[in-house]
Amino acid sequence: MIKKALENLKITALNEMQHAALNAAKKGDVILLSPTGSGKTLGFLLPLLDLLKPGVAEVQALVLVPSRELALQIEQVFKTIGSGFKVNCCYGGHPVKIERNSLSQPPAVLIGTPGRIAHHLRRHSFSTDGIQTLILDEFDKALEFGFQEDMAFIIKQLPSVKKRILTSATKMQEIPAFTGIHHPIEIDFLENKTNTPDLKIKAVISPAADKLDTLFSLICKIGDKATLVFCNHREAVDRISELLWDRGIVHDVFHGGMEQEDRERALLKFRNGSHHILITTDLASRGLDIPEIEYVVHYQLPHTEEAFLHRNGRTARWHAKGTAYLILTEDEKLAYLKQTPEIEELPEKPVIPKPSPWSTLYIAAGKKDKINKVDIVGLLLQKGELTKEDLGLIEVLDHSSYAAVKRNRIERTVQLIKLEKIKNKKIKIEVSR
Repeated sequence: MIKKALENLKITALNEMQHAALNAAKKGDVILLSPTGSGKTLGFLLPLLDLLKPGVAEVQALVLVPSRELALQIEQVFKTIGSGFKVNCCYGGHPVKIERNSLSQPPAVLIGTPGRIAHHLRRHSFSTDGIQTLILDEFDKALEFGFQEDMAFIIKQLPSVKKRILTSATKMQEIPAFTGIHHPIEIDFLENKTNTPDLKIKAVISPAADKLDTLFSLICKIGDKATLVFCNHREAVDRISELLWDRGIVHDVFHGGMEQEDRERALLKFRNGSHHILITTDLASRGLDIPEIEYVVHYQLPHTEEAFLHRNGRTARWHAKGTAYLILTEDEKLAYLKQTPEIEELPEKPVIPKPSPWSTLYIAAGKKDKINKVDIVGLLLQKGELTKEDLGLIEVLDHSSYAAVKRNRIERTVQLIKLEKIKNKKIKIEVSR
């Protein structure tokens, strides 16, 4: 089954950490320590394939994660594996009624945030009797987010667990007793040299009063490459965003103060290339499905080395190269910076990058409406008069879908298909706001 899973994932070989995780899981409980972006998700999903039994009408494995974005990412990876086992996701902000309906026919694998899973357990939405595998992913982050009480409550409700896997991107002094992990096999790849990313760290020197001008010039120099700009607070994200829009820099924002639908849409447009720049808090430093980030900009420096590493972990993933820029004042020093960063010179006359060639089409129907990618491709190619080259990433969510369409074609396509039906139903279709 693992060989077939790798074929479906289009992966030719596992890395050293994933091999170690597979072997350790055969022997007992596992603590998997590995940096962000090193492939921990497969480190616990592949061992899980050997533990699931067909024909069992109960939840067999519970995966607890600190964020909805991480839950959705793991669900997507598990579906791509093509195991034939049902998987469901539960998280705050998602309608409880939809989740309860899904749980009435229990999935083999249930992924969720601690708050929402605890909510379902208090309402007896599903039985825990068949849960034999417990996975605590990004456990350090879950503790940081204050989920300890919910996790302790959930784990107390699991009478049949035989296998526990805990993953973390940082080493902890001790593992809390409520996890129920005893005599685990610890796999520590946090300082593994083969995992070291090919990351350049550069500094841009700026007077404190001119930081926004410096960021503007740096973004202009980076051009049309995927870039994450990190700030320490959501207020800073919103303030910088407003000023950058005034200067004609097309971008999106992502932070915990946004509605989940807006956060989801911002990530989606970043993934499909409609926006090259995402201004964010540390919420985007871990567990998000945003591949191939070439540049990370620290507009405000993180307070800890750990946060610095996690931010940088968004780039130079899977043997790719990446660059992290620090915007520093003349006398600013980072205690945790091991090397003296190379100084980057900025252009005297910044040129605003052109908007992405892609834009995003919104379709007001999704999986729960029995809509799939094939339906959307058919509509856009046949009725929307697009070629395959005009069509980019398509993502189908529960009640909505989004398709990347070439910017110079999207308005005409909307006009051509706005009165069309999908699966004999009239559906709202428009350029995503």
